[in-house]
Amino acid sequence: MSVHQRVSGLHNQRIEQQGPPVKSSKLLRSSGVVSSMTMISRVLGLLRDVVFARVIGADAMADAFFVAFKIPNFFRRLFAEGAFSQAFVPVLAEYREAGSQAAVKALLNKVAGALGSSLIALTVIVVIASPLVTGLFAFGFWLDYPDKFDAASSMLRITFPYLMLISLTGLAGAILNSYDRFAVPAFTPVLLNLSMIVAALMVSPWFDAPVYALAWGVLVAGVLQLLFQLPFLARINMVPRPEVDWRDEGVARILRLMAPAIFGVSVSQINLLLDTMIASFLPTGSISWLYYSDRLSELPLGVFGVAIATVILPSLSRQHAAATLEKFNNTMDWALRLILLIAIPAALALVILAKPILLTLFYYGEVITSRDIAMATLSLRAYAIGLVAFMLIKVLAPGYYARQDIKTPVRIGVIALVTNMGLNLVLAVPLHIYWGIGHVGLALATSLSAILNAGLLFRGLRRGKIYAPEVGWLKFFLMALSANLVMGLVLYVLTLNLNNWLQWLWWQRAGWMGLICMGGMSAYVVVLFTGGFRLSHLKHR
Repeated sequence: MSVHQRVSGLHNQRIEQQGPPVKSSKLLRSSGVVSSMTMISRVLGLLRDVVFARVIGADAMADAFFVAFKIPNFFRRLFAEGAFSQAFVPVLAEYREAGSQAAVKALLNKVAGALGSSLIALTVIVVIASPLVTGLFAFGFWLDYPDKFDAASSMLRITFPYLMLISLTGLAGAILNSYDRFAVPAFTPVLLNLSMIVAALMVSPWFDAPVYALAWGVLVAGVLQLLFQLPFLARINMVPRPEVDWRDEGVARILRLMAPAIFGVSVSQINLLLDTMIASFLPTGSISWLYYSDRLSELPLGVFGVAIATVILPSLSRQHAAATLEKFNNTMDWALRLILLIAIPAALALVILAKPILLTLFYYGEVITSRDIAMATLSLRAYAIGLVAFMLIKVLAPGYYARQDIKTPVRIGVIALVTNMGLNLVLAVPLHIYWGIGHVGLALATSLSAILNAGLLFRGLRRGKIYAPEVGWLKFFLMALSANLVMGLVLYVLTLNLNNWLQWLWWQRAGWMGLICMGGMSAYVVVLFTGGFRLSHLKHR
């Protein structure tokens, strides 16, 4: 008898045994924990990028490092955070629902063996064939910039083993998340940022090319992150003992779910790599401009979007496995409202404050110039247009994955990917030819395809009667609209005179930026509460 059949047979028994319902604030509290830990990581990530700006700037070697860093990160999103997690967590939830601890341990052992052996093989292949892989993702380097191509290929041999380490870390994190231990996986990325900051400030002076120190920092970070999570797995007696068994039922199901999910969940990452490939044909600095602006747009996405998605996927999976459809719908509705409360003001603030934020964080007049700031400002605003959609995707996609429906988001993802490819050509080429800002077309194409992706995901949930908006959305919309309009007006007035920012010292820019953010946030909160919003509305009912 399969695990799925055992789950169905034990359904009524589990309802009787599962005890009192979960407190209404559990998801909010868990989201707060993940957001807090992720906030620490993202703040350190910003500090890391500030250090990057001072140490490597936006020159040719910086472009080469960002390509060597993006390639393993792309696969990391697939294996550690993307398709693997979305396929693994629902299956693990079914095994736990069936109530057999031995079956859960056996699944973990065999998944660890399959994942680990695959990653070792992939790592060996890429390290040997790094010039081919670099050429695939940065073909323009090979054609027009041989120095950048050689440097990126060499650094890829150093950075790519990070994929194997961080993917196993992702397995450990998925297990901990499934057992509601959210803080440790959320804190783990802090180690990457600390490692790279140390590499940039303390190790790079020992290298002729400082970017190579950063590449080694990536590898060291992978080791630290994996070792950090193992003691916490041991506390819940869930440290896997890898066994390679590709015929195991659970492994086979995860692989079947994973194969199409690789495309569905990672559309945005594929889009970013396509952007990198096209940007490799653009003038030197384009990849760095996209990197710095993308990092800023990912701050609210990583702190809130990923945090909420991380928390709701195990809950949705358990609710689907237990056939509690009303709770499933309520969880989706709560997550969507919370995302919009955060995403809309974040996107609006990034559009208005793009230039002063970049000036405050990265402008030092030497390795990062005023031209670099101007170019990154344009691409940051283009990314900000799609921020709400990026964050909605993080919440909408788990509505499918928790039900083990992979085909629908994959089909939608392919539509968005093809749209992005077309928009890359339609927008980037003419913008480059006529105004020299082709990188802005790449960012804008990514945002527009994300909007399409989110819209189709939402439509699919509604048409399939998987999600139905609960009462109060009209009042919520009017309240949020009013708060964002007032906040936007306040931010606009406070940033009317930006001419002095180039002459100010860094602490003057930072102080004024802090006042601007506090003013905008205060206006937003005051209007929300005036419109009837209360903190109790954030609780998951």
